[in-house]
Amino acid sequence: MTYRVCFVCTGNICRSPMAEHVFRRQVAEAGLGGLVEVDSAGTEGWHEGDPADPRTVSVLTGNGYTSAHTARRFRASWFSALDLVISLDEGHLRALRRLARTPEEAARTRLLRSYDPVATATADLDVPDPYYGDREGFERCLEMVESAGRGLLAAVDAELKELTP
Repeated sequence: MTYRVCFVCTGNICRSPMAEHVFRRQVAEAGLGGLVEVDSAGTEGWHEGDPADPRTVSVLTGNGYTSAHTARRFRASWFSALDLVISLDEGHLRALRRLARTPEEAARTRLLRSYDPVATATADLDVPDPYYGDREGFERCLEMVESAGRGLLAAVDAELKELTP
């Protein structure tokens, strides 16, 4: 059984590819690489076919992550093949839930930072869009993604243990 996770932001060039690469490494380090597939997409198609933003690539590679990426837009038909659709902010969450064709699909859509105890304690669950800022915003995005990714990994691992006899 393969567990599938897709991270979604607006254009699929900053936050969601960063989350994809971070979570993919977290999954591999946990020994779950053969059980969990990780992907990303955007709610909008503005950057379809483009690589990740150069600042995303720089922050990822500077912190030892892979960064190969081609942007694409999330499609409603993908829900049926995904176990979790992880949005990077409330706007994405709303857009994805509107796109969902069933209540079950909508229920599989969650905010990334809802898996981070620090974020849930402050009720600040959005990962701010770093696109219009400087490198510091991308570094802060990475910190948030890494922190929330650890909680998401624990949740996915627990679900896999439940599903595997």
